[in-house]
Amino acid sequence: MEAHYPQLSPLFADCLRQLAGRRVAVIGHARPDGDCVGSQVALARVLRERGIEAACLNPDPVPRRLRFLVGDVAFLRPAEFQPRDHLAVFVDCADHDRAGRELKAWFPAPFAAIDHHLSNAGFGRFNFVDAGSAATAEILGGMFLDNGLPVDAATAEALYAGVLTDTGQFRFPSTTVRTFRLAAELLARGADPARAGYELYERESAGALRLLARFLASLRLEGGGRVCLGLLPAGVFAETGSLPEDTEGMVDYARAIDGVDIGGLVEERPEGIKASLRAKDPVFRVDLIAARFGGGGHACASGLNVAGETIATFYPRLVAAIAEQLRAVDAGRR
Repeated sequence: MEAHYPQLSPLFADCLRQLAGRRVAVIGHARPDGDCVGSQVALARVLRERGIEAACLNPDPVPRRLRFLVGDVAFLRPAEFQPRDHLAVFVDCADHDRAGRELKAWFPAPFAAIDHHLSNAGFGRFNFVDAGSAATAEILGGMFLDNGLPVDAATAEALYAGVLTDTGQFRFPSTTVRTFRLAAELLARGADPARAGYELYERESAGALRLLARFLASLRLEGGGRVCLGLLPAGVFAETGSLPEDTEGMVDYARAIDGVDIGGLVEERPEGIKASLRAKDPVFRVDLIAARFGGGGHACASGLNVAGETIATFYPRLVAAIAEQLRAVDAGRR
């Protein structure tokens, strides 16, 4: 069978050989999503099968809807972890900062980075970065299979969940023939699409739905209807009985409006602004918009954090940056 990742997989085999007999910290990003947690679980399980001690670290807890993936894999917060001689493997982190200051300080020279973000320049000794992949879980799954590594039902389920969430249930432009080939391989090894779909998309809390209602009521159209932005002000989680993790996927409603090219969610937090951007077409390069504010991501999906800002101060700046990007794209099409 043709290799899924003919260039990365031999390097991954060498990486695994060098990890033999070592302790590994599998590190994910703040506010972990399905691709992050699924990738961490899968990599930790494969490392354990090879006799390599592995623990997963995140600055934030595993979201409620993703806990079904964890099983007996250890997930720790920084306060619960004691670094010894661990080697760090960062997964689904577009850059070294995405795991937070504490984990970055503990592991200033990561052993490896595995990621699919366009903005990732490679910050590990070994770098497995492919922006053409739909998910980090897709890269891991392909490298596992290429190297004949054991992928049991729990590992397959974790990888499938990562692919499912980061492709928007196989709807986003990043979905390719390889994505479906790998998904089929994972189902053959025990991934359960019905269970994954139920756990991920049919277990919303009442608070999450109240939060969604607030978000939908806040939607604003800008740029002649080509941009739609929703706002979540400070205090909204307490008011609705929801959690920050309940914003996952919410920005897609803003993008879904007919005629909208770019959708966004702007969340006001105690430390500043967190925003997510989504585009219907990669030509709009929302990663470049996010980069103006120190963020990054994919051509169709990106995020950013800006300290010391409020919605009132940040919103006009974001609208201006998006408008400038739309003008640049329109000029390039002529």
